Amino acid sequence: MRARAFVAAGLLLTFTPSLLDAAPARAFVHEVARGETLSAIAKQYKVTVASLVIANRLRGARARLVPGQRLTIPRPGAAPTFRARRGPVDEVQPVSLVLGLPEFDDAPSFLWPVAGPVTSTFGRRKRSWHRGIDIVAEPGTPIVAAAAGVIVASGFEPRYGQMVKIEHGGGFVTVYAHNERNLVEVGQDVAAGQPIAIVGRTGRASAEHVHFEIRNDGRVYNPLYLLPLPPRSVQVEVTADGPHEDDD
Repeated sequence: MRARAFVAAGLLLTFTPSLLDAAPARAFVHEVARGETLSAIAKQYKVTVASLVIANRLRGARARLVPGQRLTIPRPGAAPTFRARRGPVDEVQPVSLVLGLPEFDDAPSFLWPVAGPVTSTFGRRKRSWHRGIDIVAEPGTPIVAAAAGVIVASGFEPRYGQMVKIEHGGGFVTVYAHNERNLVEVGQDVAAGQPIAIVGRTGRASAEHVHFEIRNDGRVYNPLYLLPLPPRSVQVEVTADGPHEDDD
């Protein structure tokens, strides 16, 4: 049987099906009431959202709950049984670039993750396609969450370096890459404007910047269409290549 893996706190945690199917020691069951969320249930029992996701084999920290659903609650402070090894965040996934103006009725009011000039825009590059925008900033500058959501990835990926991925309402996901270090963990709730990482040049990058993406339902959209107009201090420079050693 194949092992399954979850990313948490910068580690690749590999689980075998037998371990996933086993209930944690001294666990008990909670019946979901109308309107309850994983975050609220985790706080009630003093456990982490990630532990609830793992114990109940849910699809993620934003999994939809239904009244009457029965959740296994792990013992507070207990870690799930798993084999852990350091490894990259799995960011190898198919995404389609949408070049046109997006039409969403429920898009969050996104914020700029950092202030600075955009040195590489979304779309066609000399050798490939760019799935986001590159925003240059001084090393050590805080990167903030573009909207409220839940951290679904925080760790290292060979191309993206240290990266953070946030899941928002309406199926939106934002990606923040090439960070010097991340300040958040998987399963953590974050508010819009909350610092989540520090500007760096990890991964395939030749200068300090933030690679920023906005995704929805397996498609990636031009962030400049979904962000507010930049302040006058921010300029957009259309270039063939950005501060990457290789294309994203």
